[in-house]
Amino acid sequence: MTLTVVVADDNPVVRAGLTSLLEGRRPDIRVVAEAQDGGTALEATRRTRPDVVLLDVRMPLLDGLTALPHLARLAPVLMLTYSGESEVVQEALRLGAGGYLVHGEFTAEELVTAVLDVRAGRARFTPTAANALVGVVRATAHDDGSARSAGALQFGRMPSHVQRNVGQFGLSGREAEVMDLIASGLNNRQIADTCFISEKTVKNHINRIFAKLHSTTRSEAIAAWLGTRTLT
Repeated sequence: MTLTVVVADDNPVVRAGLTSLLEGRRPDIRVVAEAQDGGTALEATRRTRPDVVLLDVRMPLLDGLTALPHLARLAPVLMLTYSGESEVVQEALRLGAGGYLVHGEFTAEELVTAVLDVRAGRARFTPTAANALVGVVRATAHDDGSARSAGALQFGRMPSHVQRNVGQFGLSGREAEVMDLIASGLNNRQIADTCFISEKTVKNHINRIFAKLHSTTRSEAIAAWLGTRTLT
């Protein structure tokens, strides 16, 4: 089956290059529309219902981040941009991006793989975006910026709210890490990628977390974690 794509970038050379690259690499990928700004991307996405939207951040009239939450309700969105600032990456993920690639950090084959993965619900990041995400987790989990060890975050020095919650709810260090990522808005796939564990392991952690927080949904767990709900 053909995988359809909308390419949104204000640079016509970039749009043409991406279209040529995708369609030239895979005959089963077809670019059904190009857009020069967020508004045009929304119109094209509503009209063509693509499998994936490739979205730039900085565009005229309506920028990518403003259009992102509306686009993400219509199709998986892969950010494809020169903008590698940490706060931009964080905001894009919060608003619903399924992946984030920075130009110059991926090959043609890696782009195709990212498109296929995002369509399948698997997050993809180039090094700059991945480092931005790891930086957020480190800042949350370590007030002294201590490094990741053996593929897992160390919780020797946790922020005060995490320390308080670990004691109150009886969460392990890893469960506290996962819960803090849930509260930050990450989905299971993004948590798995951040913690270097499988989605199945993430789900197992979440089941235990929900039991300890007496919660049945993410929103209830977040409310308990942030102190906006009183446990009964």
